[in-house]
Amino acid sequence: MNTSELSKIRIGIGHDTHRLGDGGPLILGGISIDHDKHAIGHSDADVLLHAITDAILGAACLGDIGEIFPNTSEENKNRSSIEMLQIAMAKVTQSGFSILNLDCIVFAQRPKLSPFKIKIRQTIAKTLGLAIDQVGLKGKTGEGVDAVGTENAIQAQCVALLARKG
Repeated sequence: MNTSELSKIRIGIGHDTHRLGDGGPLILGGISIDHDKHAIGHSDADVLLHAITDAILGAACLGDIGEIFPNTSEENKNRSSIEMLQIAMAKVTQSGFSILNLDCIVFAQRPKLSPFKIKIRQTIAKTLGLAIDQVGLKGKTGEGVDAVGTENAIQAQCVALLARKG
C-alpha cells in the first residue's frame, strides 16, 4: 500500500463499562439474553453497542457517544442502542467512510457468550450493513477479580477499521 492509500484508512477504539444490577434480561450486542443481571444505564445500557459506536465515531473523528447522545437528555432515556448505532453509522457514512471490520471484546464473568456469539455478530452486521465476517467478537471473564470478576460490572471494547470511500 502506498502513502496515499494508507491515508484513507482510519482506526478507532471504543470502550464502555456499565454497572450490573439484579434482575434480567441483559441487553448485549442488540439482543436480549435471559440472565439474572442487567446493565444499568440511561439508555438500554448495551455496553457492546456503545463501544462499537464510540469506535466508529472515533475513527471518523466525529466525537463520541456522550456528545451525540448525552445521558442528561430525556430523549435518550431507555433509548435503543441499535438506534444510536444506526445514527452514528449514518454520520460516519455521510463523512465518506465505510467500515472494513470490527474486532470486539466483551468482559463479563457471566453469562458465557459462546451460545450467543453468532446471533450477536449477525445483529451487529445487519445493523451496520456488513457481512458477518467483518464483525469479530470475543468473550473474556474477570477471573473472579475486579468489578467484572465479581459481577458488579460488564465492559466492552471495540477496534474499528474504516476506509474513506473513493
